[in-house]
Amino acid sequence: RGSEPAFAWKESGKPFRKNRPQFTRPRFKPRSPRPQQPSSAVELNTTSALANYATEVELYLRKDVPVMNPPISALDFHRLWVSPNLPVLFKGAVTHWPAVGKWDVPYFRKTLSDRKVTVAVTPNGYADAIATRSEQNADIEYFVMPEEREMNMSEFLDALEDRHKYPGVFYVQRQNSNLTEDFPELMCEVEPEISWASEAFGCPPEAVNLWVGDERAITSMHKDPYENIYCVVSGYKDFILLPPTDRPWIPYKSFPVASYKEVAPGLFEIVPRSGKGSASSRQTSTPQHPHQLQTTADEDELLSTDDSFVPWICIDPLKPDLDSYPLFKKAHPVTVRVEAGDALYLPSLWYHHVRQSHACIAVNYWYDMQYDIKYAYSQLLEALVKKCDTTGS
Repeated sequence: RGSEPAFAWKESGKPFRKNRPQFTRPRFKPRSPRPQQPSSAVELNTTSALANYATEVELYLRKDVPVMNPPISALDFHRLWVSPNLPVLFKGAVTHWPAVGKWDVPYFRKTLSDRKVTVAVTPNGYADAIATRSEQNADIEYFVMPEEREMNMSEFLDALEDRHKYPGVFYVQRQNSNLTEDFPELMCEVEPEISWASEAFGCPPEAVNLWVGDERAITSMHKDPYENIYCVVSGYKDFILLPPTDRPWIPYKSFPVASYKEVAPGLFEIVPRSGKGSASSRQTSTPQHPHQLQTTADEDELLSTDDSFVPWICIDPLKPDLDSYPLFKKAHPVTVRVEAGDALYLPSLWYHHVRQSHACIAVNYWYDMQYDIKYAYSQLLEALVKKCDTTGS
């Protein structure tokens, strides 16, 4: 063609190709519709694919949570951990905070004594968890939320230190950015954001939460649609982490909703949500509550369900019932202890179960997750699991 341009321009300004060849659309013989596979065959193929998938995820996972030392650059944080969606412990990342080494029960009593605080109260330390209620000669499992009480900080601290006077388990766990909203004077002793995390995520945190409780307060296994930077100020937290790719091996059930109500010192009722269950309530004394299969609701699951039932993880990673849920043997749990001054990066959609030391104080930063291809894949995996109903086998 020499130097002649491939495109010429009409007066309208729209390009058209010169000497464009004319094509004749070929005629195809109509194809007979492909016979549909029976649903059982589709489920069999999907189950087989998930079996192969179990081998493939081994390429992605690690057998532990890596420990890194500061300084931390936003580029390395994003490249090494955020992009591959892998947890990491940054040892001593927040030891420069004034809060580390200062925040404890005596300090809070001195500085926040009269401050009102919302406290979750349960008979056994499991807020937002599965518990059994006897009604009409049958044991019914409920998703039970804590009783919420508003009290002075001094009274809450008394409850942590005097269990005989205050039966039940008291835990500050309100997840509405309660540190910035309820205790703004404490912000100067931590940080309003984690600078390297905000730079990596391209935004400030959506919430900064304060957590205060004793060793009986346990967070049941769940996942969150947030990138989480979890910093321990005093004491320690023990995390059990499972990757989003373990979804086929993590069992869910649907449970009716209820909440705890203390009707006498140390005596709690499980009260079904209005209109659900029978009128009577099972009374449970604190010492009689055994360790049961407890979990926490997933926020994205809660948003997609009605008020009466909640889909819930029905296995406890501390005491997994492998007879009922044998596929959980294929899961890949890892454990990590986060001590005072440490920061754990907990990636979005990772399942986590949390225990802690007595009078543990922590601050976490929630950054909104990206609803990108990883989220799309997680939704596809969720749909495949529901199609196969693998968690019940």
